[in-house]
Amino acid sequence: MIDQIAIGLCGVTAVFLSQDKRESRRRYACLFGLASQPFWFWMTWKAGQYGIFALCFLYAFSWVRGFYGYWIKRGSV
Repeated sequence: MIDQIAIGLCGVTAVFLSQDKRESRRRYACLFGLASQPFWFWMTWKAGQYGIFALCFLYAFSWVRGFYGYWIKRGSV
């Protein structure tokens, strides 16, 4: 139950922020997206949904790209 709540809250927040017109808010989308990933991995593995489990790696990679672009690379400039 906690897994589903965390996925719902973090996932919806990530999508909502990713569509914000302000970059200052959009940059937080990847943080919420990354926060939901452990719950996605756990839920799909536990349910035996191995195709979705594999997709979780692609989603996590995408959120990491955003994290790198908004937080790591930007901070080093």
